[in-house]
Amino acid sequence: MNTTVWSARRCSHDQEVRTRRSHYPSVLQTLHTPAIAAHFEAMAEQAIREKQSHQRYLEVLLAMEVEERGSHAVARRLQQSHLPRMKTLEEFNFDQAQHIPAARIRELADGGYIERAEPVIFIGECGTGKTHLTTGLCVAACRQKRRVRFTTAAALANELVDAKNQNQLRRTLARWSRYQVIAIDEVGYVPLAEAGAELLFQVIADRAERATVLITTNLPFSEWTQVFTNARLCKAMLDRITDRAHIIETGTESYRFRRSMEKRQRHQGAS
Repeated sequence: MNTTVWSARRCSHDQEVRTRRSHYPSVLQTLHTPAIAAHFEAMAEQAIREKQSHQRYLEVLLAMEVEERGSHAVARRLQQSHLPRMKTLEEFNFDQAQHIPAARIRELADGGYIERAEPVIFIGECGTGKTHLTTGLCVAACRQKRRVRFTTAAALANELVDAKNQNQLRRTLARWSRYQVIAIDEVGYVPLAEAGAELLFQVIADRAERATVLITTNLPFSEWTQVFTNARLCKAMLDRITDRAHIIETGTESYRFRRSMEKRQRHQGAS
């Protein structure tokens, strides 16, 4: 073949390859595969160096796309959960709270209780780790790509009362029912008006044996009438949330207070 003709064909081929390569990212974005679009060329070069098969190359790209989508899904679940702070169970110092059953908490983090729609209740004084443990279970559930929502008892009661006043109660209840896990923090810190208490009971009662609720409280069950002043409603509430529940006592000694005192003592010793 004439050298000039061969060179022209070679240049034409190279130009076509470059054109196709420049077109691939937009096509892959259109197909909603951003991870593949971002890495396909670098991975192709690596595959050539390592003499990988076409099948292996595609497997690596698809695995990368699946991992990327999984991480985005988890990030989205965490954002939608409205957690007050991002605290994980890995960060909880069980050595400083040896009365809290670490193995049981880690078992809960596996998510079986969610499948079985079992409530989890943390009971203890302020600063004993109730909210941290609840948040940690919420993070674990989000990592499993479950729909999670964190709130306080007062905030949820107020939201429901406002929704009722605006004729939006049915829609609001339906939205809350779609969460696989609801964490209700600080039950007992603020007495609830009867209307709010009744609506909060409705949310919890609707989830009985169907979906999971996590609750933190600083009050023993015998004192819940301070929050739910209607004795009959209080009894019904306790009946719903304690059925098949995991009840974990976090104690009376404030971990936060002890940590603050230790920090102060270190500063005094240094000075």
